[in-house]
Amino acid sequence: MNGLRAVFVWLVVACVAVVSPTAAATGDAAVPPSWSALPVPSAAPPVTVSDLAARGPGEAWATGYEQAADGLRPMLYRWDGTAWSRDTTFPGAGEPGWLGKVQFVGAEVWIFHNRAGEGEILRRSARGWSTVPLPQTLWTYQDFTAVRGAAWVVGEDATGLKVLHYDGSRWTAQSTPDGVLFLMGITARTAADAWAWADTSNGTTVLRWDGTTWRDAEVPLPPDSNVHTILLEPSGRVTIGGSRYTDGAARTYLMTWAGHGAWRTAYPPLGDTYTEGMVRGPDGALWLPVRSDRAFQSKYARVDGPRTTFSYGPERTNAIDVEPRALASAGVSLLSFGTVEVYGSKPNLMSERLGG
Repeated sequence: MNGLRAVFVWLVVACVAVVSPTAAATGDAAVPPSWSALPVPSAAPPVTVSDLAARGPGEAWATGYEQAADGLRPMLYRWDGTAWSRDTTFPGAGEPGWLGKVQFVGAEVWIFHNRAGEGEILRRSARGWSTVPLPQTLWTYQDFTAVRGAAWVVGEDATGLKVLHYDGSRWTAQSTPDGVLFLMGITARTAADAWAWADTSNGTTVLRWDGTTWRDAEVPLPPDSNVHTILLEPSGRVTIGGSRYTDGAARTYLMTWAGHGAWRTAYPPLGDTYTEGMVRGPDGALWLPVRSDRAFQSKYARVDGPRTTFSYGPERTNAIDVEPRALASAGVSLLSFGTVEVYGSKPNLMSERLGG
């Protein structure tokens, strides 16, 4: 009887060790991989992925550019819920240039297009493609965002920083607070609620547009830090991802704000991960691609409150670098889009899906 009791106690101790909260909180153990590979028509390598956005399980768009003999060519792919296909029907598809951020504005798709150095917005509706030219040519097109009733393009020309605003009928130039040197990114929830992260004479700052003026949002960013991305959600929640530099090393941080009260800052075990590809997944957690410790598999992080776990994509034969660049929540599934480099060739396109 004593022997049986000893075995029972040993089993209880072993089970407690397996589910130890300390072990779960560290995020060191990877969850079983459940990602699957999706075929993507190849492009002219090496390719670069710019963005991925999904409206639901049956529509997603991925952008970037490929290499041609005389320079870059824009690259556009569409997911229809079953397969990826390449779209070459948009204006300027065969001309030099590249495609940037994808935005859904009502029933339309809006995409920033650098067309042989000239900036424009591609718009796709039920009637097909059309374009909205920018009012001037910029030296640098840094970022773009669009919502119902408004769009912004930020960059630089010979006179410095430019914030171009489109209200649906005309373009105007907007001013920013004194000391702002450069806008590194911009995003918007509505025409009267846009956010941007800026390089200023005093370091990185977050700005907010209230429908009338750009102001300092007074976000208490960590010291010696920068911002990679700002994730705005319909609920009013805001998540900022970036890096803080300490003793010469970068450490990823995440800041959240519920739309009221104080900001909360966390340092999940992500190393120096670049958070630009971060999205809110269909499970309510934050997901982002991270640098993989396996050359033949991609790696993803899932951050849910204090808990961080990791999962791997499918194994790819002879791959020496699998790099998902962007994620999108597509219904109950999660899509990724990026590049894979197979030994002896240059990087080409890859896509993976979790769920669905």
